[in-house]
Amino acid sequence: MFQDFFAGDALWFSVPAVAGTAFFLIRLLLLMFGGIADADIGGMEADTGMEVHHGDSGLAAQFLSIQGITAFFMGFGWTGYATKFGLAWGLGASFAAAIVGGSFFVFLIGSLFRSARKLEADGTVNLSDAAGVEGEVYASVPERGGGSGQVRIVVRERQRIVNAVSAGSALPTRTRVRVASVNSDRTVTVEPI
Repeated sequence: MFQDFFAGDALWFSVPAVAGTAFFLIRLLLLMFGGIADADIGGMEADTGMEVHHGDSGLAAQFLSIQGITAFFMGFGWTGYATKFGLAWGLGASFAAAIVGGSFFVFLIGSLFRSARKLEADGTVNLSDAAGVEGEVYASVPERGGGSGQVRIVVRERQRIVNAVSAGSALPTRTRVRVASVNSDRTVTVEPI
């Protein structure tokens, strides 16, 4: 059975199926263990060398990526092999079905990756949202003009420890404070509550 997989007309479908599936699995493993295969180098997509415009998810962009080519070969090969040897269709009909199957796989894999990208979250917190927020001194804050300390605050439901300067007197650890202003040097000015 296995020797028939790589003989005669089967080669037209088995080689793209195995190559596409193997490359897809390798790429999937790389994405799962560090995102190596999804690198973006200076506006160029690492796996194609073509300039990328994020947000362009048209069929042409999907098809011309390594991901799209891999999906096409995988779908082409397995669909062609199934129709030629499973359904006993002729070679021409199997090729037509394989092209449709490959195109469907491009659409399917593209949709899955687009859906996965929507799950990404940006963990950055805009410090300008900290004005007026209450918190607690984490590391003593010297009096005004004497340097900086640190405060623990919650900004947009995320706890952060930020560098802080006092609006007046020194503030010992565990003192409850309010952020009076956010400074250009990414520190906050705090005052006791």
